[in-house]
Amino acid sequence: MAYYYWDMDTRRDIVTSIITLGRLIRTEADKRARAHGMTRAQWTILINLERQPGLLQKELAEIIEVEPITVARLVDRLEARGMVERRGDPSDRRCWRLHLTDASRPLMSEIGHQLSDLAGICLAGMDDAVIGKLQVALATMRESMADQVRRTQAVAAPVDDTDGEAA
Repeated sequence: MAYYYWDMDTRRDIVTSIITLGRLIRTEADKRARAHGMTRAQWTILINLERQPGLLQKELAEIIEVEPITVARLVDRLEARGMVERRGDPSDRRCWRLHLTDASRPLMSEIGHQLSDLAGICLAGMDDAVIGKLQVALATMRESMADQVRRTQAVAAPVDDTDGEAA
């Protein structure tokens, strides 16, 4: 029985450590983005548009898991700074495709340097074999959680408005 409890404590500690690490990375990334007069959310938009030019605002909202109106506001600010432009969708006049501008290139280079620096901090002292195993393990964990989220979204309990608790 002692092995079971140790094993469960270890598994919970791993999850807790990942949550804490995520918070610490977000805190440091926020600080670095602010040093450039931006937010981490804006950097996230730029990074995703660099990876996938021409996304719709709705698609971008799904990728970064925020409401489309939030993306619209962030893109408005980035557009005002000359970093992003909206281009009409050739197949649907109602849609706008998002693209980085040439003016964003120096900042994208800086964001890349900042991400490399954060990776160096997080992975300090780990050899390539450990990093490879970690990458596989995290991808497996991410997919397991994504599957769980999809399953629970499909069966979410309706809320009873009479007393504010789930039905």
